[in-house]
Amino acid sequence: MTNIAILGSERVASAIATRLKASGKDFVVGIVDPEMPSDRWTGPDTKFMSTSKAIAASDIIFNATPGETSVAFLGPLQPELAGKVLVDVSNAMRRDEAGMPIGLFYPDSSIAEHLQAALPDTAVVKTLNTMLFAVMANPDCLSSMPTVFLSGNEASAKERVRALLLTMGWQEEVIEDLGPITSARGPEAFMHFVPHIIANHGFAPFALSIAR
Repeated sequence: MTNIAILGSERVASAIATRLKASGKDFVVGIVDPEMPSDRWTGPDTKFMSTSKAIAASDIIFNATPGETSVAFLGPLQPELAGKVLVDVSNAMRRDEAGMPIGLFYPDSSIAEHLQAALPDTAVVKTLNTMLFAVMANPDCLSSMPTVFLSGNEASAKERVRALLLTMGWQEEVIEDLGPITSARGPEAFMHFVPHIIANHGFAPFALSIAR
């Protein structure tokens, strides 16, 4: 049985937990202080545990921590994450003094690549970052199911993540394997659009999709 951990307790982590619960998957949620989850947690009732304990209990770990700080946060956990699959759903943006996004944090690379470099013994797989958090939990909420992308260096890790996406309600025909971890630059660049889409439409569900 695959053991799954979600790192984080805000909206993205809540959405993933909600879908995993609905899909009948067992999971744990790891945060820095298990006594103080984010007040944005809207997922199912769960027992929070420390980040290290959650990683130790799992072999597939969702990175739902803020992208701007993910490398600094996860890098020191390299020994604990060795041999694991890290599913990176984060995005990293530079922000102004008011906290508004003003550009990519890694403009000539990607957070996925930086995570892979910081965690050489971990298989990083990028996915689910080209949609509003609500779509991660419910891909049927849009008028047509959007594309979900995969990037990663290890084919076996991507196949495990692909299988997990299928159990979370995604369909085989919308899963697009872009190739190695460097290909995560494309999906992450979608964040240039996101603040403007939200400004125009609020938090109505949306996602990037490839039309054929």
